[in-house]
Amino acid sequence: MVKLNKIYTRTGDDGTTGLGTGERRPKHDLRVAAYGTVDEANATIGLARLHTTGLLDGMLVRIQNDLFDLGADLCTPDDGVNRGFEPLRIIASQTARLEADIDVINAELQPLKSFVLPAGSAAAAHLHLARTVTRRAERLMTELAMAEAVGADALRYINRLSDFLFVAARHANLGAGGDVLWVPGGER
Repeated sequence: MVKLNKIYTRTGDDGTTGLGTGERRPKHDLRVAAYGTVDEANATIGLARLHTTGLLDGMLVRIQNDLFDLGADLCTPDDGVNRGFEPLRIIASQTARLEADIDVINAELQPLKSFVLPAGSAAAAHLHLARTVTRRAERLMTELAMAEAVGADALRYINRLSDFLFVAARHANLGAGGDVLWVPGGER
């Protein structure tokens, strides 16, 4: 159980932060940037949830919890050291659930015949923002994976999450006039 009695510790005043392993890293470290961007994606989903209800909102609640799991996964590098505890890791069933959720909400949508603009209802606009932040987190995670261990399930999850957020934004626009379509060269 998490228990936070004191919010400030002053340990980060020197520009470092502690990983789940206890190791100190610079706050600009790629691993810290990756899990920080996952946290940012989570916050944008929180904004989207101000405009969602029902099934979609329930899916987003689960995703927000998954993103905390992903942050915990990323902040505890899998370096092979036995630390006396089992670090929290993203597992395949979390990605499978995302895929199932995509299939459920995508079943109500018409096939795309054009690219869509990140617009429409407030929920859709926020979900598109969450999608782009998630893509940034994925870019950071794949870059990190070139130098350090990043779980394959974590990489699959973040990739699938951006797919989910795209479909969720389209779903949110169903009752708001539908997708806002890209008109190539339409403003020339």
